[in-house]
Amino acid sequence: MSWKNELPDELWRKILEIGIKASNFTFKDLCCVSICSRRLHRLSNEDLLWSHLISVDFPNQTSSSSSAKSLYKIRFEREKERKLWAHKRAVLRKESQVSEHLRKLREIEVRLREERNKLNSALLELSNLHKVSQASVALNVWQPEVVRGRQKQMVEQCVVPVESRVHALDMEVKLCNQQLQVFDKAYRDEKRRLDTAKEELKSMKYHPLRDYTLSSTENQENRKKRKKLKNMHQL
Repeated sequence: MSWKNELPDELWRKILEIGIKASNFTFKDLCCVSICSRRLHRLSNEDLLWSHLISVDFPNQTSSSSSAKSLYKIRFEREKERKLWAHKRAVLRKESQVSEHLRKLREIEVRLREERNKLNSALLELSNLHKVSQASVALNVWQPEVVRGRQKQMVEQCVVPVESRVHALDMEVKLCNQQLQVFDKAYRDEKRRLDTAKEELKSMKYHPLRDYTLSSTENQENRKKRKKLKNMHQL
């Protein structure tokens, strides 16, 4: 005779009951136990054990005249459906976040291109002004007439004072470099947020039955959006 058959039903009930109350024994475990033997199948179907499971997994639910196991199945299916709908909403929210991060990245890329073009234009003009300045100095030195005429023409074509314009362009180059550093950092930060959102979205799609509840930050953002939409409708 095996040791399982030597234990009385009361002791087996107590073992299963303790496991459920300690929250270490789930409905899956109870179903697995039920296929071990006819005796454990009979014991695992008793209402007392399933009532304990209901109180652990669905503590705020009202009682019913149905058997505890049938009631657990109904509530489990409802909870499963709720989680699936919550999962769909969470995926849509995360996809919206990914789209928003992509939009911001495109905006930053446009600003970066504009700032680089502005920097290149300033550097080109600065280079030309340095050539004009060198030509102006070279006019005071003897040189062949052809070269002198070319340099004189270059100086005369410059309609603004060279020194003041060079100073302004130096300032513009410094500002452009500072702006590029700011945009580069913003791009890296936004790219990191995008990668994080994509990983979270991937994980969400892989685990559809997790309990997806909104974080406090997401709750605040959603409240702000709803308030903004409400104000727009009132206008």
